[in-house]
Amino acid sequence: MVRIAPNEVSICDVAAFKEIHRIGTPFLKDKWYGKLNTGGTDTNLGVFSLQDPKLHAQRRRLLSRGFSQNYLRSQWEHVIREKVNLTIAQIKSESARNGSADVLKWFMFMASDVIANLSFGESFHMIESGVKSDYIKAIEDTGILMALITELNPLYQIGRQIPISLFRKVLYANDRLVDQGKLAVINSKSFSQSTNIFATIVAEAEKGDTTLTDADIQSEAGNFMIAGSDTTSNTLTYLIWAVVSRPDVRQALEQEVASVEEPLTDAKLEHLPILNAVFEETLRLYGAAPATLPRVVPKGGATLAGYFMPEGTVVGTQAFTYHRDPALFPDPEKYRASLAVAPQTHTNRTRFDYTRWLSSNKISDAAKAAYNPFGAGSRICIGIHLAKMELRLAAATFFRECKGARLAPATTDESMTIENYFLISPKGHACEIIV
Repeated sequence: MVRIAPNEVSICDVAAFKEIHRIGTPFLKDKWYGKLNTGGTDTNLGVFSLQDPKLHAQRRRLLSRGFSQNYLRSQWEHVIREKVNLTIAQIKSESARNGSADVLKWFMFMASDVIANLSFGESFHMIESGVKSDYIKAIEDTGILMALITELNPLYQIGRQIPISLFRKVLYANDRLVDQGKLAVINSKSFSQSTNIFATIVAEAEKGDTTLTDADIQSEAGNFMIAGSDTTSNTLTYLIWAVVSRPDVRQALEQEVASVEEPLTDAKLEHLPILNAVFEETLRLYGAAPATLPRVVPKGGATLAGYFMPEGTVVGTQAFTYHRDPALFPDPEKYRASLAVAPQTHTNRTRFDYTRWLSSNKISDAAKAAYNPFGAGSRICIGIHLAKMELRLAAATFFRECKGARLAPATTDESMTIENYFLISPKGHACEIIV
């Protein structure tokens, strides 16, 4: 239990985690989430930022069918597989031309094109062009500035009125989100399942007693775009780096994915033990959003881990801490114990132990309860099946088509050090691989 602000406590305790994030929990999201909405306002909030549990439940029910595993596999997997294949082909081509390829760049293009297709009904075609769209550039400009919006919001609101380039970038990105969101609205009204994911969602809404307004669709589409691009690309990049860094793991994974009959499908890949163990270990160490999840103590207060918390206190749990707790995951970062012996031979990548997730081993119930790379409870990431599908298909295709891949000299432990501004990314903002 660590008090990190006058009214906020950070908690690493499994029992407290279960209580805070259980289904039907009275611990509601803090108002901080509203600032993550486009423009740092609390209007037209998306499903991620909604605090009211009833409103959230209604919105989530509307969105859930479009993000279900069955729906994604039947309606969108062929699109995702096509973009994955094109991405791996581009990686191989760039490596042949330049001696190495930046997989972070290509996976960002892939993830962004996928979520753009689903959200807006139109791809940015960045995989084909190899160039970032203006929309993606605008989103990237706001990445670090999100800290300003959420933690120093009054200063941000003042800055919006001052012609300083720092704030202009944020405003421009917000305008681009709104403009791009209009495509989501237009395509959602075609009621064609192949147009965009909102077509199905709007059709479902009309059968019930709830609706999605045009403003709601614009907001959700923009939020999905932000949540579904850097998150997937950065996690996938760390997966490739961690495996390529260890030839024994790479060879085992190459052999496993090579044994799968064409075509590669998410249903087939879901049952591969090594691929999915690597997948889970990557999410443990390099899940895209390991930062705190602030919740508010309900009326009457609550006792957590033996400490009484007055009502209104903000309590937060963070995946980064739980996923590295040695009581939950033995030897969570094995390199630390060996540094004193031979520091030059032990690198950050030695912490990656996928075997802990194999069926021959056993993850404790407490570790399973605290493992939360996609959040927990009723607020778990609605895009979890989409993310898993992209990660499995891209990783399997990469190690099937790029056998013997190795790190380029430019990719070092220092360049891959985690840089965390709510979402993580490599410090070097690139990951060069030779294929």
